[in-house]
Amino acid sequence: MPGNGAEGNGAGGDAPLHQTKKQRTIADGGPIDHEWTPPEKVEELFAKAGGNRFASINQPTSGARAEVPLPDTDKRVQLYSLSTPNGIKVGILLEELGVDYDAHKINIMNCEQFNSGFVNVNPNSKIPAAIDKDGPGGEPIHLFESAAIMTYFADKMDRFNFSANARARQEMMQWIFFQIANQGPTTGNFGHFFVYAPEDKCETREYGVARYGMEVQRICDVMDKHLEGRTYFVNEEYSLADMALFPWFDQLRKGYVHKSGIAAATFLSVDKYKNLNRWADELLGREAVQRGITVCSWEHENTKPWLKSEL
Repeated sequence: MPGNGAEGNGAGGDAPLHQTKKQRTIADGGPIDHEWTPPEKVEELFAKAGGNRFASINQPTSGARAEVPLPDTDKRVQLYSLSTPNGIKVGILLEELGVDYDAHKINIMNCEQFNSGFVNVNPNSKIPAAIDKDGPGGEPIHLFESAAIMTYFADKMDRFNFSANARARQEMMQWIFFQIANQGPTTGNFGHFFVYAPEDKCETREYGVARYGMEVQRICDVMDKHLEGRTYFVNEEYSLADMALFPWFDQLRKGYVHKSGIAAATFLSVDKYKNLNRWADELLGREAVQRGITVCSWEHENTKPWLKSEL
């Protein structure tokens, strides 16, 4: 095949000047002259991942790393979160329910999720987590995993949960499981390789972006086709399913911007999902959703910024 002429061949033939043959990426389409073989232990690979901004988070053990208690107030419900898509899910629900709660920001980049107080509530050290001081039997209950938290509060207040409609309830739970097993992890993995992975791991990043980017598109297509002729995901009624699915799709629309300026929305052609975008815009018109997406936000010191007219 012809080369790039004036564009430069370098040591790698048709590869750009800054690449050797060994550094060719998936996008080049040419053969790569080496094969990957795993070392004996994963720790050897981890040691090579220099520049990984998540190195302080990715450790093979659980448990507290510092003795720091959680903040607490006299409110019945305490939320410990951050405005990531998983955190936003719970923020939206609590606002929709009108729960009287206090919110506390957990800065995951500072490893606050590994403080002893937080680990006591969620041994898996992931946001969001919550405490309901008036749990079953009138005793406090620790809550973790975003979908479990949402289901708990919706069932307790008997709203957005189709409690009187077994068929709709089952359909709702299927979409919630779809969200936590497929949409969330796949979208998050795409975002990691697209924006956050070490800059010098080019082949790894291209593989990850291609693998997860195509799967994100497939998942969006599943959702888009389901919404054809529908206003909401289940039974033409706003429910937990919509609240769970919305934040990760909105992340694709507005977040994951590479330092080059290329955004996920453009890269993945998110605008082609007409039904999904119509649905997301519909949800954004709800005041509770507008508040929920700002609970424990990165941008505001106040964890409920609307209370100080910061919006």
